[in-house]
Amino acid sequence: MTLAFVPQEDPEKLLGDIRIITEWLGGELGMLVRGFVTSDHAAAVEALRNGDADISFMGALPYVLANEYAGATAILQEVYFGRPYYTARVFVRRDSGIAELADLRGKTIAFADPISESGYYYPLDLFAEAGLFQRDDDPGTFFDRVLFAGGYQQAIQAVANGLVDAAGASQYADMLLTPTQQLEVTWIAESRPIPSHSVIARGDLAPDLREVFVSAMLRLNEPELRYLLQYVYGPDGYVVADLAAYEEVRTLARAYGLLR
Repeated sequence: MTLAFVPQEDPEKLLGDIRIITEWLGGELGMLVRGFVTSDHAAAVEALRNGDADISFMGALPYVLANEYAGATAILQEVYFGRPYYTARVFVRRDSGIAELADLRGKTIAFADPISESGYYYPLDLFAEAGLFQRDDDPGTFFDRVLFAGGYQQAIQAVANGLVDAAGASQYADMLLTPTQQLEVTWIAESRPIPSHSVIARGDLAPDLREVFVSAMLRLNEPELRYLLQYVYGPDGYVVADLAAYEEVRTLARAYGLLR
């Protein structure tokens, strides 16, 4: 079995995490389990589509694209603080003088990934909801510069280090900063709830393989195995995916022309 992991933080750390969790999964499943890091969400979707990966860990927006274009299926969702959902926020430095979204006109902003929900489209849509531009406008007409940093940690670090004026990322992105940096960063806007990051199976994965994988991952909720969660992006646990929860994400994807 081959697992594809999307980088959300330091890729070198992720490689170490992958070695630990794939070794454990291999023991549970009684088979060789390999993992690799993709360059971004789009590469993870493509890996599922062409059979290079059996399972991938990705956000809700890449999942609906993988479901539409590759026939992939969500099988699990992460749980944080007892909830299988989270939000996106727009972060700025506390000393920036930026108090609201309108203050970012003509400023620079970093996002995590061009097909991320919390790392791009949900924080971007906050500006559209505020009437600062239309969904079909080029964001560059509002911002001086838009860049994709390659992950939550990279985007929030860019704000903390003063390289950009703002970042759009997961509500938990500031937890990837040092304690000192966390005190230097705040957020000025928050999205509506988003289905949490998901575990996705390629569409033609054998049902028995999918079932044993789900059973193994749900074992991570057991007290004696919870320490292993830190090696799969650090959620509090997993639940079976609620497919209906992704409908709003599909609606947003259609609004931005990502789905037909």
